[in-house]
Amino acid sequence: MLKTKNKHLRYVITFFAVLCSSLLQTFVIESFVHSAGLLSGGFTGVAILIDRAASLYGGAISTSLALVALNLPVAVLCYRSISPRFTLFSLLQVGMTSLFLKYFSLPPIFDDILLSAVFGGFLMGISIVLALKGNASTGGTDFIALYVSNKTGKSIWSYVFVFNACILCIFGYLFGWLYAGYSILFQFISTKTVETFHHRYERLTLQITTQKAEEIMAAYVSGCRHGMSCVKAVGGYSHKDMSVLHTVISSYEESDIVHLILQVDPHAIINVLRTDNFYGGFYRAPLDCISS
Repeated sequence: MLKTKNKHLRYVITFFAVLCSSLLQTFVIESFVHSAGLLSGGFTGVAILIDRAASLYGGAISTSLALVALNLPVAVLCYRSISPRFTLFSLLQVGMTSLFLKYFSLPPIFDDILLSAVFGGFLMGISIVLALKGNASTGGTDFIALYVSNKTGKSIWSYVFVFNACILCIFGYLFGWLYAGYSILFQFISTKTVETFHHRYERLTLQITTQKAEEIMAAYVSGCRHGMSCVKAVGGYSHKDMSVLHTVISSYEESDIVHLILQVDPHAIINVLRTDNFYGGFYRAPLDCISS
């Protein structure tokens, strides 16, 4: 019964995160992107580019059709490799955003294109973070970013920015550089915002100094799926026997694990170190089982 309630609660949290993400993304697109004449990146930009490139040669390819054709293969890939819930809620986010854009018409916030690029880029990044925090995404290149990150355990948002910048450079070459340049700035700020607020794939090393090593290790192993090593030590000031424990965890686990350790030993000293590189087996909980 408890697991069922927790599962339903996660669904509710994900739905509201996706809803807020869609509303904010709609606001950004209407009040910043469209009003300032900024160009789209990601799969939307690729679909528009295909349509415009086809028109140069007298052809016509529907942007919406190209968008579906680009999203469908990666959606199927994510459905199989990440989780059905993640994929379905991501598609729901895309669908709601499309629906909101159809019926909402919002006025511009700024007359200045630079301000629109800066603040619009920041808010677009926040809209992506909201979806990611709910264990969903905004579709498109987010699918690829999450798929690769889930396989490698490393964030690739910088590579997503490079991809978007390349698409916008093609736009600039074909249709003019002014709006392409501001659009690259928009994408850069958006990407940096995501990297700043979304840390699922960052790892931390916990260094715990304690006199209750056995109790902490027993509680840790029973509640977590990571290993822990123990080194005997002597206090430099007290000269008492103690132990230094080491473990590597994902950043989103930090608060729960620190709370667990302090429950066992309120006098434990915990040093948290950022881990840039880690080699060896490492457990990452599925997206369906965590809140980022």
